[in-house]
Amino acid sequence: MNIGLVSPYDYSFPGGVVQHISHLAYHYQQWGHQVKILAPCLKEGTTYFEEKVHPIGRPIPIRYGGTVARLPLSPWLPAQVKQVLKKEKFDVIHLHEPFLPMLCISTLLQSQTVNVGTFHAYYAEAKSYRPLKSIFRKWITKLHGKIVVSQPLYNFLNTYAPSDYNIIPNGINIERFTQEGPIRKEYDDGKVNIVFVGRLETRKGLDYLIEACGLLNKKFSNFRLIVVGPGTRLKKGYKKMVKEAGLENVDFVGFASGEELPQYYRTADIFCAPAIWGESFGIVLLEAMACGKPVIASNIEGYASVMHHNEEGLLVAPKDSRGLADALLTLAENRDLREKMGQKGRMNAEKYSWPKVAERILNFYKEYM
Repeated sequence: MNIGLVSPYDYSFPGGVVQHISHLAYHYQQWGHQVKILAPCLKEGTTYFEEKVHPIGRPIPIRYGGTVARLPLSPWLPAQVKQVLKKEKFDVIHLHEPFLPMLCISTLLQSQTVNVGTFHAYYAEAKSYRPLKSIFRKWITKLHGKIVVSQPLYNFLNTYAPSDYNIIPNGINIERFTQEGPIRKEYDDGKVNIVFVGRLETRKGLDYLIEACGLLNKKFSNFRLIVVGPGTRLKKGYKKMVKEAGLENVDFVGFASGEELPQYYRTADIFCAPAIWGESFGIVLLEAMACGKPVIASNIEGYASVMHHNEEGLLVAPKDSRGLADALLTLAENRDLREKMGQKGRMNAEKYSWPKVAERILNFYKEYM
């Protein structure tokens, strides 16, 4: 099968959608299929598994919905897409975030083959979607197969573009995210390590975690907060919060490479994801679980769809710093409970292995061939 995978985002910036696409490409190639990725790519030559990438358009950072999307904007892009589609003659085109400008929309509107779309992003409220309802309902007819990564996203999309959606979750690399392997030895000193992984964006809720750590410090001080993830705009404010809370053991380590990230998860005694909205799925939760770590997460729909309260960890109301502090104290003081939840998490994460997810998506293509 000749498969085209289309990313709306900068392929040289390893976000969740890009990682999803790269893993699909890797497994499809391993199974003997011909695969090419169409994506904007600021750093040409970027690959994660020696996959074939055709760069189209120069990505421009655009702030939207509490995050930064690196999308290509160019009047020449539709013509470039037309040439690529004519040359490649794909049997199926799999578009990720198919309604995002410009690459995905241009490809969808010009494609003459089987089109499959995966929707990743979820917003509890999306005012900008409402005036586009009629356009979305027209575009949705161009997709032969529609995939959403979670039930909350299914519910959200049916409000704006009602259709038949198949729920196929994101996958994780359970061979890379394991309990066995190196840790960050600089943090192996007996303190309880609380690890946060995510971009330093408002919607990730780091400010509530810092507040919670300030409350925790009054009852249990033998801990450290390790903040892993890129972002500079809000970092100064977060560091000010740390100082005002009287916290001394907080490290902002910045971006972690693919090789380093599992080491930080393994270093954690507790993994915490306090996001307040905008999460359709819980990839970071599953990565932590795969490393055998208990999870404390906001009880938002995307996170609650991949974990259960009092099983793999604890769910806390979003924006509830005191509730978060209480959950942290419960696990910080109970090593046996942490280990029990961590083992349940590993078992849960194995259900999301990439070979299983990629096979489900490949079989989904075949329904339309």
